[in-house]
Amino acid sequence: MMKLYVVFAGLLSHAVALDNGLALTPPMGWLTWQRFRCITDCQLYPNECISEDLIKRTANIMLSEGYLEAGYNYVGIDDCWLEKKRDKNDRLVPDRERFPNGMKAIGDFLHKKGFKFALYQDYGNKTCAGYPGVLGYEEIDVESFADWDVDYIKLDGCNVDISKMDTGYPYFGKLMNESGRPMVYSCSWPAYQKEPDYASIAKHCNLWRNWDDIQDSWSSLSTIMTWFAENQDTIAQYAGSGKWNDPDMLIIGNYGLSIDQAKVQMAIWSILAAPLFMSVDLATIRPEFKEILLNQDIIAIDQDVLGKQGLRVWNKSQCEIWRRELFDGSYAVAFVNKRDDGTPYLIKASFDAMSIPTNIYEVQDLYNEDEDFSFGPHGNFTTRVNPSGVKYYKFIPMKLNELSQEKFYYVSGI
Repeated sequence: MMKLYVVFAGLLSHAVALDNGLALTPPMGWLTWQRFRCITDCQLYPNECISEDLIKRTANIMLSEGYLEAGYNYVGIDDCWLEKKRDKNDRLVPDRERFPNGMKAIGDFLHKKGFKFALYQDYGNKTCAGYPGVLGYEEIDVESFADWDVDYIKLDGCNVDISKMDTGYPYFGKLMNESGRPMVYSCSWPAYQKEPDYASIAKHCNLWRNWDDIQDSWSSLSTIMTWFAENQDTIAQYAGSGKWNDPDMLIIGNYGLSIDQAKVQMAIWSILAAPLFMSVDLATIRPEFKEILLNQDIIAIDQDVLGKQGLRVWNKSQCEIWRRELFDGSYAVAFVNKRDDGTPYLIKASFDAMSIPTNIYEVQDLYNEDEDFSFGPHGNFTTRVNPSGVKYYKFIPMKLNELSQEKFYYVSGI
C-alpha cells in the first residue's frame, strides 16, 4: 500500500510541471555505475558486485571520512539491482541474493545514517542492461519507489521509442508528484534526442543528462567539456535552482585520470553548476584524489546559491578559460590546458578574455597551490598551467579600504 504524505501530496497532486522544491542546488552523492558497472558475481568479485554490502560499506565510509559532511548526501544504486522478471503482482523485485533484505531496508539504513536514497530505472521496457523497465508499469513502479522511501529516481532512456519521451518523461514526473513522496527526478531524456525540447525538460525534471556517458578517460572527459562549451548558448539558459544540466558522474579516483586531469573535472563541473556524483571505490581511493573531491572551496562554487551555469569564454591554442558568476559578485575562473607538449603553458588573459569586469580583485587559488594575491585594474592576468591541467581561481572584487600595499599585484603582460 502506498504511503500517504498528506501535506506534500496536497501541495503537489495538482501539478503538471515538476515544481517539487527539491535540488535547489546541484545534488551531490555517490553512484555505482561508472566504477562498478553491472558487476553481479559476488563470489568472483565480493567487494565490487552491485549489492547491499557495497551500498552499506560505501555509506559507512562516506560518513566516517567526511564525504557526507562535505555535502555528498545521496547514495545511489544504478542499473543491475533487479531480478530479471517482475513478481506475480507485476512489481519490481530486487535481486534476492544481492539485496536479501529488499530496497526498503536499504532506504532505512541510509536514512538512519543521514543519507538520501537514489535508485535507477529506465523509461523503456528494459533497462540498458536488460532488466525490467518501467514502460507500461509506471504507476505501480512509482508506488513501489514511494513504499521503499526512495529520495531520487534516475530514469534512463534505453529500449523505448524516442518519440515517446516528450510525453513519457513528463507523465512519469507527474506520477512522482502525485505519489506524495518527495523524490528528485533525474532524466536521461535529452541524451537520446537530436533536438531536445529543453524548455519542457527543464519544466519537468530536476536534472537531466545531456549527452554521452562519461568513460574513465581524459579523452572522454575532454570531449564532454567540448560538447558543453559548443552547446552552452542552447543549454545554459535552462539551468538554475531546481533544474540542472548534467555532464555525468565524477570519475575522479578511478583508473583513467591523472591528478591534474582530476582537478580539471572538479573545476569544470563546479563552473557548470553540475551535479556532483562520485563513482569510485571509496575503500581504495588514493588520498590525493580524496582531497580533490573534498575541496570545500570548490564544492562551494558548485553549490553557489545564484545557480547560474558558467561558460567557456575563451578558447585558443588548445587552452580554454571558463568563468562562472557567483551570488556575492565574485567570479570563478578556470584556466585549462588541453595541450600535450610536455611543459606548463603560459596563458595571458585580459579582463575581456576572462569575461569579468575590470576591477581590483583579491584572487584565491582554489587548489591552494599559490598564496592569495591581488590583481588589477590594469594588465593581463598570467598563469602557467600543466598539460591536461587547470589553474582555478576565485576573483573577489575589492573595495578601496581593503587594499593592502604589500599584497597589491598586477600582471602587466609579458
